[in-house]
Amino acid sequence: MGASTVSLPGKLTVMEHVHLVAEEDDLYSGYNDYNPTFDAEELDNDAAFQQAVRTSHGRRPPMTAKFPGTAIGGRTLGTSFGSRIPIASSLGRPMTGAVQDGAARPMTAVRAAGYSSVVIRGSTFDPLGQSKGPAPPLEGKGEDTPDEKVKILEKKVNDLIEESCMAHSRGDLQMSLDKAKEAGRKERALVRQREQSGNADNINLDLTYSVLFNLATQYANNDMNTEALNTYQVIVKNKMFSNAGRLKVNMANIYFKQKNYPKAIKFYRMALDQISNAHKEMRIKIMQNIGVVFIRMGQYSDAIISFEHIMSESPNLKTGFNLIVCYYATGDRERMKKAFQKLTCVPLGIDEEDKYIPANDDPHNNLVIEAIKNDKLHQMERERKALAEKFIMTSAKLIAPAIETSFAAGFDWCVDVVKSSQYVELANDLEINKAITYLRQRDFNQAVETLKTFEKKDSRVKSAAATNLSFLYFLEKDFDQAERYADLAMAADRYNPAALINKGNTVFVKKDHEKAAEFYKEALRNDSSCTEALYNLGLTYKCLGRLEESLDCFLKLNAILRNSSQVMWQLANLYEMLEDPQQAIEWLMQLISVTPTDPKVLAKLGDLYDSEGDKSQAFQYYYESFRYFPSNIEVIEWLGAYFIDTQFSEKAVQYFERASLIQPTEVKWQLIAASCYRRSGNYQKSLETYKDIHRKFPENVECLRFLVRLCTDMGLKEVQEYATKLKKVEKMKEIREQRARSAREGSARGSRRESSAGSDSGHSSHGTSVKGERLSAKMRPLPGSHEPYEASSQRDIDASYVDPLGPQIERPKTAAKKRTEDDDFADEELGDDLLPE
Repeated sequence: MGASTVSLPGKLTVMEHVHLVAEEDDLYSGYNDYNPTFDAEELDNDAAFQQAVRTSHGRRPPMTAKFPGTAIGGRTLGTSFGSRIPIASSLGRPMTGAVQDGAARPMTAVRAAGYSSVVIRGSTFDPLGQSKGPAPPLEGKGEDTPDEKVKILEKKVNDLIEESCMAHSRGDLQMSLDKAKEAGRKERALVRQREQSGNADNINLDLTYSVLFNLATQYANNDMNTEALNTYQVIVKNKMFSNAGRLKVNMANIYFKQKNYPKAIKFYRMALDQISNAHKEMRIKIMQNIGVVFIRMGQYSDAIISFEHIMSESPNLKTGFNLIVCYYATGDRERMKKAFQKLTCVPLGIDEEDKYIPANDDPHNNLVIEAIKNDKLHQMERERKALAEKFIMTSAKLIAPAIETSFAAGFDWCVDVVKSSQYVELANDLEINKAITYLRQRDFNQAVETLKTFEKKDSRVKSAAATNLSFLYFLEKDFDQAERYADLAMAADRYNPAALINKGNTVFVKKDHEKAAEFYKEALRNDSSCTEALYNLGLTYKCLGRLEESLDCFLKLNAILRNSSQVMWQLANLYEMLEDPQQAIEWLMQLISVTPTDPKVLAKLGDLYDSEGDKSQAFQYYYESFRYFPSNIEVIEWLGAYFIDTQFSEKAVQYFERASLIQPTEVKWQLIAASCYRRSGNYQKSLETYKDIHRKFPENVECLRFLVRLCTDMGLKEVQEYATKLKKVEKMKEIREQRARSAREGSARGSRRESSAGSDSGHSSHGTSVKGERLSAKMRPLPGSHEPYEASSQRDIDASYVDPLGPQIERPKTAAKKRTEDDDFADEELGDDLLPE
C-alpha cells in the first residue's frame, strides 16, 4: 500500500500529515516514540496554546459532528473500493491510523487490549471514576398512593401478629393478647383503606383469617373463653374461609375446659364430619378426644366404642391405656386382659439401644455415636419408652387385683404377659410393685418374702429389693436386719444412693454420726440431686454441732426443694441456735406462708418475738397457735400469764381452767384459776373454786391457807374448820419431813461404819424406813367416795407451788420447761426427718 497525504486547512500543524501504514510494517511500532505535543516545557513557545490562554478560544464549546449528507467541509469518506481516509476531529485529536510526527499507528480491528502510554489532553488517570463524587441518592417512591398505604398497613399487621406469637412463647400472655387486639384494629383500618381506594374486591382473606385466629387463640390462653368462642364463631360462619370448620375442634376444647361436655362432644363430631378421610391422623385425635369426654361423663360404653375403633385403625399407647381404664370401670375381666396384651404389643417406632453402643474401634464411628447419644432424637426416644413403661406398669397395678381372685395371681399373670413382650425388663419391676402392694395392705411378711426372692437375681434388681427390705426393717426398728440388707444392696450396686442412705441411717441410730455423714456424702457423689442424702447430712452436721456446715446443706436443699416446710423449719432452728433470731423469724414467716395453720410454727414465732421483747407480736402468734391447737399446755400457760401481766385476770381464768381440764391431776392450774377469780374481785367464785380444790386435794397446804384467808376476809364461820385442817396437814408435813431427814442421816451414818456393823445398822435403818412408811400410810386420811385418790405425795407440789398472784409473784416463762424444738427433732430424727428409701 502506498503512502498518501491529506491536507486539512485550519488545523494544527502537527496533524498536517497522516500516513497509512503498510501491512508489512511492525504493528506495534511507534508506541514508545516521544510526542512533542505533551512537552510541558515548550508550552511557552507554542503560539496556539498561548493564544488560547489569552483569549476565550480555549473556552469555546466543541464543534458537533456532522452526519453524512449534511454540509461538511473537508471530510472525505472512504469506501470499500478505495483507500480509507481518516477524518480529523474538530479538536485536533489524532484519529486511529493517523501518523503522529512520522510514527505510524496500526489500523486493525483485532489488537491486544492494554493501556496506552498516550494520554488524552486535559484528562487524568481515573479508572474508577472517583473524581465524579458519590452517586446521587435513589429517588424514593411516594407513600401517598393508595397501594403504598395498603402495603404499609399489611406489613404492620403481620408484624403485630408475629410479636403476639413471640410474646406468647415467652409466657407473657397479656402482652400477646394486647398485640393480637392491636393487629385486629390495624386489619380493620386496612379494610377501610381498601374500600376507600375502590379495591374492596382485593381483600387479603389470608391476613384476615390470621388476625382472627390469633386473636381467638390468645383469648383462650388468657381464659377469656366467651370472647374466644365468639371470635371462633366469626371465622366458622364466614364461608369465604376455606377449611374453617376445623376450628370447631378448638371450640370443643374450650367447652371441655368449661366442663360443658355435651357441647364439647357436639363440636368434636361437627369437626369430624368436616374432615375428610385423607386426614386420618387428625380424625384419630378427634375420636380420642371424644372418648376422653365420654369418660368424664361416665359413659364408658360410648368411650369404649371410640377407643376400640382407634386401636383397630391406628393403635397407640394413650388410647390403649384409656381402653383398659374403661374396661376396668365396667368390670370386664376378659377384655381387660385382651386390652393389656394389645397395649404391650403397640409399636414404639424407636430404634434399639444397641446402635448407641460402639461396635468396633473405629474412631470416626465412635465420634458419631458419641454425638448422637444424647441428641434431641435420642431424648425423644427415651421419653417415649419411659411413657410406654409408665402406662404398662400403671395398667398392671390397676387390673392385677381385678382380673384374678387375688392380686398376687393377677400380678403373676401380668408378669407372664410382660415377659413375652418387648418390655421384658419390666417384669422384675412388677414383682417389686407386688411387694409394695403387700406393704400397702400391711402384710409385711409377704412383702419381705417377695423381696427376698430377688437375692439371687441380677445385681440391679437385687440392689432394689435389698434397699426396700432395709427400709422395711428400719421402719420396724430392727436395725440389725436393716443394716444387713443395706450392706447387701451396696454389695450388689455400690452406686445405688438409696442403699447408701439406708446404710447411713442404720449407722446414725448407733450415734456414729461421723460415719453416717460419710455414707451420705458418698450418696451425694453418686447422685448430686439426691435430696434425702442432703437432708440427712444436714441433720448429721447439726447433731455434731457443725452448725455452719448444716446451714449450708439446708440452704442448698432449699434451692432444690422450693417451699419445703421441713427444710424451712430446719433453717429457722439453725439460725436460732446460731443466735440470729431475726433470720430465724424471717424463715418462720416464709414457713407460715406455706403452712399457715401449723400451731407449732406459730408458737415458735411467738416464743422468738417474746425473747425479742415484742409482747404484742408474741401474743398474736401464741393466740393463733392456741386457736388451731387449744391443747398445748405451754401456749395456754403463756397466754394466761400474759393476761395476768396485763391486769386482765378474768381473761386469764379461761386458759387455766382449760389447762386443768387437760391435766386434771395437776393442782397448780386450779389454784391459779382460783387466784385469778380472787384478783378480779370475784371472791365468791374464788371461794367455791378453793373448796372444790380442797375436796379433790385434801392435803394441799396452799389451798387450805387461801381458804383460811378468804373465810377470814369474808367473815365466814368455816374459818375455824379450815384452820384446824391446816394445822393438822402442816403437822403431818413436818412429821414426814422429819422422818425423811432421819432416814437420810441414818443412811449416811451406815455408809461410814465398818462392813459388819454397817450391815446390822443397815437392817435397822431399813426397818425404820418401812415403819415410817407404814405410819405415814396410817396417818394419811383416805379420800371420800366422791373424791379422787391421789397416789403421788403432795409434798412436791406443795414445795414447788407458789401463788402467782401473791406479793412474791413470778411470771412463768416458756423457757422454764425447755422442751424445745431441738428436743422434738431429736426424738423425730429416726422417724420423719431421716428419709430412708
